[in-house]
Amino acid sequence: MTGSEQVEVLEGSVIAPGRLDKALAEASGLSRARVQALIEEGRVAIAGRPAVSASVKVAAGTPFRIDIPPAAPAEAAPEDIPLAIAFEDEHLIVVDKPAGLVVHPAAGNLSGTLVNALLHHCRGQLSGIGGVARPGIVHRIDKDTSGLLVAAKTDAAHEGLAAQFAAHSVHRRYIAVVAGHPSPAEGTIDARIGRSDADRKKMTVLPNNSSRGKSAITHYKVIHRLESSAQIECRLETGRTHQVRVHCASIGHPLLGDPAYGRTPKPLRPVLERLGFARQALHAAELGFRHPVTGQMVQFRSNLPQDMMELIDQLGRIDR
Repeated sequence: MTGSEQVEVLEGSVIAPGRLDKALAEASGLSRARVQALIEEGRVAIAGRPAVSASVKVAAGTPFRIDIPPAAPAEAAPEDIPLAIAFEDEHLIVVDKPAGLVVHPAAGNLSGTLVNALLHHCRGQLSGIGGVARPGIVHRIDKDTSGLLVAAKTDAAHEGLAAQFAAHSVHRRYIAVVAGHPSPAEGTIDARIGRSDADRKKMTVLPNNSSRGKSAITHYKVIHRLESSAQIECRLETGRTHQVRVHCASIGHPLLGDPAYGRTPKPLRPVLERLGFARQALHAAELGFRHPVTGQMVQFRSNLPQDMMELIDQLGRIDR
């Protein structure tokens, strides 16, 4: 480890006794594979001494330190990818993202992303706060979620928008189609969200008194009752990874088509197969915030995409 590189330092103590790699993964939120690699690189210390093996046993309460080196992503290249633009000025741009478009480059998706498209459209005039892999990106929505997303062209706009997201003052309304009929038809899901121990790529609901994860609040309301399903709206107080998907699944009503957080009920599968609907039924329909430079309140709306309208039509309303 060189002395000049900027590293993220994680310090704490082991939560549960056991193998070092498993114990550190639970305590740090990193994957076991990542912990093992960092141990091999000499970036992990246990009780003040360098860790030499991932398989050694450690006791609860043992202090640890993990030095995480910065990622070295390749600089994203501009690509001429069509964009649906809801709003644009010299400070920011609001895009209506189609399902299937990844927001920023990462392993497995190094090109063909929203960032590549923005770099071409904005001629490189994007905030540099997100680094070379995420220029202009203030927040994100999942690859297979459609709808509105704002990106910053200047650092001032980025900082102003980031502060609003951190303060939970940004208005976000999603439309989803879920399995079954939520009862009550309107309510609030207040449940902490963190990494799943069973699958580190997935999120899960945690006890609200847990020291892991982050608080998350979703307000939902049934718009229409459909055949064995429902069209609902979700208003987010927080913006955690997979929040709507995890929260809906936690109350027994997973999003239709969601490959990670719930199986589509058997009676509904023929409808999705007939339509070729192979994504979570989730759309970011409204986005509102105070313009970070002008101070004006702005709000944008996006109509449901064709695939979700067809899905709702095929399922059929039963509350007419």
